Amino acid sequence: MPEVASLLHAGLLVSDLERARAFYESVLGLQRHPRPELPYPGAWYDLGGGQQLHLMALPNPDAGAARPEHGGRDRHVALGVRDLAALKRRLDAAGVKYTASQSGRAALFCRDPDANALEFVEIN
Repeated sequence: MPEVASLLHAGLLVSDLERARAFYESVLGLQRHPRPELPYPGAWYDLGGGQQLHLMALPNPDAGAARPEHGGRDRHVALGVRDLAALKRRLDAAGVKYTASQSGRAALFCRDPDANALEFVEIN
């Protein structure tokens, strides 16, 4: 049986690529990674360690579906950050709402402009 060794990328659907890029680049500070030619618009981001985040401007089959208020109760992508307080300042400055992890660990959840849930966990 094959052994899963790592997560290579997570793909998120977005309805407005420019709006999504503004969030991921200006608010979160991610740097774009070269993207192959594909038949739809998108943006790739390098997260280090060979891991990437892919934004895909494609129709969302869940558009308009009700989402839980707390992203930890929804499907989400967890990203490691070195300074959670700095991230909170960036989110506050951009007017992005977030909630603290309900587990008590140094983590928070927010949603991107397309309601994709993101978890940020402080790492050393």
